[in-house]
Amino acid sequence: MANDDMQFEEPEIIYIPDEDGNEEEFEVIMKFEVDGSDKKYMMVVPLSIEESDDEEDEVYAFRYEEEGDDLKLYTIDDEEEWSMVEETFNTLLGELEEDKD
Repeated sequence: MANDDMQFEEPEIIYIPDEDGNEEEFEVIMKFEVDGSDKKYMMVVPLSIEESDDEEDEVYAFRYEEEGDDLKLYTIDDEEEWSMVEETFNTLLGELEEDKD
């Protein structure tokens, strides 16, 4: 049974420069805050034209801050922080999968 009231949001696209300064296009698939922290995180996947045949997209995680229209991304270098982000992402992803069923 189709739900005619469902609205699909326009995907959020951001541009991240690579090592050579070329901007690459990424789709934001999830934003979240970790409990007990005021830090914000986002998970993104590349929107490259050269799509691979792999089933799984590579997912990148960044800590971010928003100042007005400016978005600042920070890599996650700390192993403990990375584990916390990965665990939160997997939990949220599992909840989304359960909601689909």
